Amino acid sequence: MLEIDTVSVRGKTGLGIKVKLFKAPLLVIAGKRGFLGCGYIDISTADKLEDAAAVVRGVDTFQDMLKAEVTDVSSKAHELGIRVGMRGEDVLEILL
Repeated sequence: MLEIDTVSVRGKTGLGIKVKLFKAPLLVIAGKRGFLGCGYIDISTADKLEDAAAVVRGVDTFQDMLKAEVTDVSSKAHELGIRVGMRGEDVLEILL
């Protein structure tokens, strides 16, 4: 099943995409400058494609993503000031 919704952070809005898989959902919140994703996202691929991407783990909802700490960051996201340990909502403020 696929769920698409808007996700707002501090007056900015991104596109939330949730795909229900067998054990856990695949979650992505996309903005104008990059995206925040769940543990299914491979940062090495984001680096190869030069995408600004950050990953949070152990999340089941978009709201979980906002509260979770970033565990992985692509090089492009790092250039934008995104760091491991930041909260998802702070990352999205940069990416949206």
